[in-house]
Amino acid sequence: MAYEHDLTVYIGRFQPFHLGHLALLQQGLQRGEQCVVVLGSCHQARTPRNPFTRDERIAMINLNLTPEEQARMVFVSMRDYYDDARWVAAVRREVGKIAAQGARIGLIGHFKDATSDYLRRFPGWNLMPQDRMGAIDAVHLRDALFQGKDDPEAALAVVAPHVPAGTLSFLRAWLALPFLLPLSEEWRTLRAYKAEWAMAPYPPVFTTVDAVLRCKDHVLLIQRGQAPGKGLFAVPGGFLEARETVYQSAVRELREETHLGLLESDLAQALRNVAVFDHPDRSQRGRIITHAHYFELDSDELPEVRGGDDAASAQWVTIADLAAMEDRFHDDHFHMLDHFLGITDAGAGYLTT
Repeated sequence: MAYEHDLTVYIGRFQPFHLGHLALLQQGLQRGEQCVVVLGSCHQARTPRNPFTRDERIAMINLNLTPEEQARMVFVSMRDYYDDARWVAAVRREVGKIAAQGARIGLIGHFKDATSDYLRRFPGWNLMPQDRMGAIDAVHLRDALFQGKDDPEAALAVVAPHVPAGTLSFLRAWLALPFLLPLSEEWRTLRAYKAEWAMAPYPPVFTTVDAVLRCKDHVLLIQRGQAPGKGLFAVPGGFLEARETVYQSAVRELREETHLGLLESDLAQALRNVAVFDHPDRSQRGRIITHAHYFELDSDELPEVRGGDDAASAQWVTIADLAAMEDRFHDDHFHMLDHFLGITDAGAGYLTT
């Protein structure tokens, strides 16, 4: 069979894999000899926005394909960089590892809203836009699953018209797993949080502050004591107070959450950099822009710390251990650390076949 492309690329999060996804994937398989599925939001902690792991999403997709179709598939795992240029470069690099020199590459997708603009950022690839299949939205499917935690069959009845048979079978088993309850509770917390601001005249934009504190080969982390992200690692931080500068708020939050006893002058002398993290999807709570302050302590000993305020615990973690903890961080806090500490190399995901 003569194919239009040597390789077709389909980028998505597939949380979960629904009929709209299947229709696009089938287009990719029909028009390309090989189809590369780029799985977004990998290496993330389980959250209401990312409830399914990389392996679970691959399983969902494969359950809906024939053995012949599976043999023509390659999956690429891609982390969220919260940096569009870096993300595009990473996707190109990983696809380039699969494509032969001069390969004809097609890009499958549809323009849902502003979040689909990434499809225009791959010049040289043949963009093949497809019509959207109905009004299927993965957000609503996840809402149905979390809302129906006490009655899985009722939840599946809501989801069933929008997902293929393989996904439905997967979800029936997935709903019996123990992590559904904490995910559902976090989903309810986030929903209540957003409802409090639903009557605001404009969509609210919040400002927060964070503190990345390095000493020797360690960095100071907390474990969150409350939802969202209860139990996940984060850097100390919180919301900007009305009568404080971002620096003053960062220092206050650092002291409140870790009981760090350093003098104000020592912290001021240790400040090395400030960076703004403002990706629209960086927080599940909504539009939150943070000012992250990077400190390097000139000390041979790690200062004593203990958790306080919203932090269940505070601890010094070896920087060399951070990469293995990526899927245990809240929101984009791993990427804040990566920005200042260079944890990852220029690479992105890794191949799974």
